[in-house]
Amino acid sequence: MKNLLLLALLALFAQPLLALSPEQQGRDIFVAIDKRENGFGDTRADVKMILKNRSGDESLRLLEIKTLEVQNDGDKSLTLFDSPRDIKGTALLSFTHALTPDDQWLYLPALKRVKRIASANKSGPFLGSEYAFEDLTSTEIEKYSYHYLRDEPLDGIDCFVVELTPRYEHSGYTRQITWVDKARYVVLKTEYYDRKNALLKTQTFSQYQQYLGQYWRPLDQLMVNHQNGKSTRLLSENFQFRTGLTERDFDQNALKRSR
Repeated sequence: MKNLLLLALLALFAQPLLALSPEQQGRDIFVAIDKRENGFGDTRADVKMILKNRSGDESLRLLEIKTLEVQNDGDKSLTLFDSPRDIKGTALLSFTHALTPDDQWLYLPALKRVKRIASANKSGPFLGSEYAFEDLTSTEIEKYSYHYLRDEPLDGIDCFVVELTPRYEHSGYTRQITWVDKARYVVLKTEYYDRKNALLKTQTFSQYQQYLGQYWRPLDQLMVNHQNGKSTRLLSENFQFRTGLTERDFDQNALKRSR
């Protein structure tokens, strides 16, 4: 009888430790993703951006993306366009933050000036692509609330399915549904729902490669807009890590130096 009572008490006290709420489960998954990213330092990559319209016509842009890891804040990134000729020299500088608004500046060589992107405009399309300005900043834990939905395979890969709700103002999305690879803790798919809670876009991430024995990067990202029939594909290559980039490479003067 004493043994039965002891087992009952152990089971009673163990339950709160095991029964995480869906909110805590979802957050823990993204905390685990974030921890696996710690220490990458900086990266560079060459990217082909392929824009496709509803009729299937394609146009190509070539660009370079640089990223700097920032301790105790969001990452900084600089996107530099090399072609075609009409947008060559265009550059986007992004400083991601947790709950305060992200800072973004766009350099337009035709106007020879730097334009600050207002928070209310960050849901708008980035240079005619299906990516919004807010899609081009890093995912900081505090920017979202989380809700674990279920386990579900995606293309034969076991995944967690988690709902993210933006906590920052002026987001173009009411929520995002993400599929996270259980083994590698990388996002394989994200569905974006607009302000009317209708499915707006789906982004898929594929051809992941591992660098430095730790950091996973997708070589193929595809954003499909279900409402206008357009898509934008990002094909990345020549990833380099810890190249010696510094804060000076990500100030506003770096936008003009990119010409």
